[in-house]
Amino acid sequence: MGKRVAVVLAGCGVFDGSEIHEASAVLVHLSRGGAEVKIFAPNIEQRDVVNHLKGSPADEKRNVLVESARLARGNIQDLAELKVSEFDAVIFPGGFGVAKNLCSWAVDGKNCTVNEYVNSTLRAFHGAKKPIGLCCISPVLAAKIFPGCEVTVGQDKNVDGRFPDAETASAIAELGCSSA
Repeated sequence: MGKRVAVVLAGCGVFDGSEIHEASAVLVHLSRGGAEVKIFAPNIEQRDVVNHLKGSPADEKRNVLVESARLARGNIQDLAELKVSEFDAVIFPGGFGVAKNLCSWAVDGKNCTVNEYVNSTLRAFHGAKKPIGLCCISPVLAAKIFPGCEVTVGQDKNVDGRFPDAETASAIAELGCSSA
């Protein structure tokens, strides 16, 4: 039997949910590796909704669990139901939904708050010494929850415009964490 991996989504769509390419890549690679995957998302309202065709805000409300179900083909559970004892690892794909729905990084930066179920999930996996995978912007979750941790988010200087997320790496350093 393969490893049992929980994947936590933040909605559906790069600007207000999970980045679809990242989530799909994670799921494909886990499948090819023989992992038994279960998908979770918090049952909460999204911070905002973005019209991905126009790149502008949409005047509507959406639920993170319901939107994440699009990527999970309906086979998804509320994050509140995740039991760390049933899994060998957890992975959080990226997308702005992580910074908007799983925490408030998009608005509050290093002073953000982390969703209670995201926080308890990460603390439980960390406490059990089980692997935690954090893609793209997701390492900000660990930086906020685990002072002094080391994460990978890119460069802290925007050399020649090649590292537009340099502010994120700098903010993570201000939280006492290092980034590679």
